[in-house]
Amino acid sequence: MPATHEVTNQVPPLVGHDVGADPALLEGLERAGAGWAADEVHELGRLAGGEQAQEWGRLVNENEPVLRTHDRYGHRIDEVEFHPHWHELMTVAVSHGLHGTPWRDSRAGAHAARAAKFYVWGQVEAGHSCPISMTYAAIPALRANPELAARYEPLLAATEYDFGLREPTTKRGLIAGMSMTEKQGGSDVRANTTTATPSADGSYTLVGHKWFTSAPMSDMFLTLAQAPGGLSCFLLPRVLPDGSRNPIRLQRLKNKLGNRSNASSEIEYDNAVGWLVGEEGRGVRTIIEMVNNTRLDCTLGSASGMRLGAVRAIHHATHRRAFGKALVDQPLMANVLADLVLESEAATTVAMRLAAAGDRPGDAQEQAFRRLGLAVSKYWVCKRAPMHAAEALECFGGNGYVEESGMPRLYREAPLSSIWEGSGNVAALDALRAMGKQPESVAAFFAEVEQAAGGDARLDDAVDRVRKELTDLDGIEYRARRLVEAMALVLQGSLLVRHGDPAVADAFCASRFGGDWGIAFGTLPAGVDTAAIIARAAVR
Repeated sequence: MPATHEVTNQVPPLVGHDVGADPALLEGLERAGAGWAADEVHELGRLAGGEQAQEWGRLVNENEPVLRTHDRYGHRIDEVEFHPHWHELMTVAVSHGLHGTPWRDSRAGAHAARAAKFYVWGQVEAGHSCPISMTYAAIPALRANPELAARYEPLLAATEYDFGLREPTTKRGLIAGMSMTEKQGGSDVRANTTTATPSADGSYTLVGHKWFTSAPMSDMFLTLAQAPGGLSCFLLPRVLPDGSRNPIRLQRLKNKLGNRSNASSEIEYDNAVGWLVGEEGRGVRTIIEMVNNTRLDCTLGSASGMRLGAVRAIHHATHRRAFGKALVDQPLMANVLADLVLESEAATTVAMRLAAAGDRPGDAQEQAFRRLGLAVSKYWVCKRAPMHAAEALECFGGNGYVEESGMPRLYREAPLSSIWEGSGNVAALDALRAMGKQPESVAAFFAEVEQAAGGDARLDDAVDRVRKELTDLDGIEYRARRLVEAMALVLQGSLLVRHGDPAVADAFCASRFGGDWGIAFGTLPAGVDTAAIIARAAVR
């Protein structure tokens, strides 16, 4: 009988490499003054590129969290069971300070260092990044109540992952979540109907139903509710100071498109107890500190996924042959791969620049730039991620459509960050709001962009067009997406012209600003140095 299962022309597994060996990431780390963290980034990168961690990621997605509302005797327990490897992933993230640690780290570039590690480790498995991100983002909001911050911040920044339902101050480390959206409002959080009634001891009693609460096994949540003075922010621990359970009822886990390893739930506050964070009636202003930091992580997460997609596509194309030569040597495939790398490096570069701005809280111009730069980048980078994942998957042909390739999981995850913390329209309108309420953010944005003036005529022309667009306020909400897209592109272009690889910067400006680019990836103009660009994402 002839041999019919002799395996040839198959691609070896992408394991045993350093995910942290990412030139755009490492260059951004150095510019942020956080080069001291490079060794740890590489350490995490080698772990992320190893077979063990990749197996953790696969198994936690194939064995999803399970909700246990009651125990065998009928007692309400509201627990979520995770695959054991979920806790391995969380342990690595917390022990390397990907959560709240930078807020307690006085070293220059601490937030940029944390961003780089978050980006690298997130390529193993994106779902567990959610509770890590929310813990990071909770601390600046929690500081609106100094007493609560003094009690909980050291534990939220601790580098020990201590899973389990216990009174927070008895644990070695804490994880925080956020619960804002309700059925009737979604992103319109001012439509929230959850009520908060003051108690004599200074706490509040909350009653209401939250439609989407991610990571419900967190130790505590920041949430919004209607107090006598208006919509306000509250901290609710899952276990109260007396050791009793706070009546936060888990109604069901969401059956999501992607992000399957992470439990997302509907919860009900059944006279749950919380403490006010900030002033009554200023809940949105208080919790927006948390939202803005999770928006940064949405941008980082999308950039991380793009890098993973580009690296995997290039690895496949390097080892797979068709029509007499490797796919990577086929001109049209080289065009596609180079375009994927351009998008990836632009996303990584802008995400690291925004992370670096977080290390300069006392610099008014930096914070004004961060406010607008983050709004436009969150919109654009997260909007590009699903298209990028689809194209990277297609580089595998039918093999990419099969679960074993890992590409379907990347594809399902890709839309999440564009929806989380404000979907496309919300993000675009937030950029308009920033410009209207903080006009200094516009000046700071252009001060940043114009540092590249004269570096590329195509970029200069694009910046002039954006300036002109901003002088016309007629129908600006209708065309908000076009305007914000243009702003995001000139910000990315300016950073690449100033700091990027010359081949990357030239190709980006030629395609994104020069008018010689199609709608799909793989439509770069002639003359682009595709080999040099592809080499920046090739595993060695």
